[in-house]
Amino acid sequence: MTRLFPISLTAAALLAAVTFPLTIQACPFCSAPSQTLTEQVAASQAATLVQWVGGKPADRKEGFGGTTEYEVVQVVHDDSGALKKGERIELDRYRPGQKGDLFLLLGTLTETRIEWSSPLEVTEASFNYIVQAPSAEVPSQERLAYFMKFLEYPDPLVANDAYSEFAKAPYGDIVPLKDEMPREKIREWLSDPNITPTRIGLYGLMLGLCGNADDVTFLKSLVLKDTDDFRLGIDGVMAGYLLIAGEPARQVINESKLANENVPFSETFAAMQALRFMWDYGDGHLTPDQLRDSMRLLLDRPNLADLVIVDLARWEDWSVTDRLMTLYNDPAYNVPSIKRAIVRFMLIAESGRKPGQGNATTADAGNLPPYAQKAKEYLAKLEKEDPKTVEQAKRYYFD
Repeated sequence: MTRLFPISLTAAALLAAVTFPLTIQACPFCSAPSQTLTEQVAASQAATLVQWVGGKPADRKEGFGGTTEYEVVQVVHDDSGALKKGERIELDRYRPGQKGDLFLLLGTLTETRIEWSSPLEVTEASFNYIVQAPSAEVPSQERLAYFMKFLEYPDPLVANDAYSEFAKAPYGDIVPLKDEMPREKIREWLSDPNITPTRIGLYGLMLGLCGNADDVTFLKSLVLKDTDDFRLGIDGVMAGYLLIAGEPARQVINESKLANENVPFSETFAAMQALRFMWDYGDGHLTPDQLRDSMRLLLDRPNLADLVIVDLARWEDWSVTDRLMTLYNDPAYNVPSIKRAIVRFMLIAESGRKPGQGNATTADAGNLPPYAQKAKEYLAKLEKEDPKTVEQAKRYYFD
């Protein structure tokens, strides 16, 4: 019998993180994705299905932590070439179980042995899901089509892993699946009061991609649901509503979430996130001017103004330049972060270029567009009246 020792979860996670870096542009309305089972298996140098045989419980008086014995049922892969079906593996620490209980063991090779991570309890169905899953080398659309079938699978291990695959996927990889998405099932999931809250954003977005006219009314009802509670994922539902309904949906959100000061802050912030999504990924469903018009409504909210000003600068909405100078001296907006945001807006505007384009040339400086010239004058005024804030804003201004 081979004597093998488990490695820590931290070490296993570090190995996986080095091997499989996270996708930066992941699903915008999904919770932070965990490492998927596919990634864990691929990162391991040994993977095997085992069944529980028995073990020796811990004895604290003797300082004995216990052991557990497993039998190899199927070798998934093994870089050492040493694992064989029927072989017994003993791990430190006693884990109670029943004979025949199945576990997945993942390990890394050292010079002398395989070091195993903690056993992952599986069923025959979940094990088959794991070993049949497409590898990272398979085209993304094909991979996601496989995982989409398991999003609400009865086994939580499988369902959570399938969700994590979508949570890691860039939005651009999800869009091509719209004709394959199970529209009716997605509506059922969103209608289920027991739905896992972290999935609502993804499902709302998916329904916006694959839905029909009936789903416009359904998504609208979700958006307008009267609630004082924080609704995880409602930003994704709003984005799906904007994708499927366009301008009529924007008007609804303007009135119900952006201009309405009686709704909870979380609802307004979710609407703001949906606008940002449409700017980056909307693909013409709403025009830039329509999105700017909606974002400007949030300048009436001092608790969001600093974030809004950043977005309006990024979206080159120079129409608010005069208004921002008015807000600078408004007592309701006398907040350092708002004042710094206004200064940075002027810094971007007065340069006559987009953020990140570098400094204007001397020739350009003498031929600034009207909005840039106005911002330049306002900035000079602020430097005289509030030099401390201007200096702070410049210090942390990353162009």
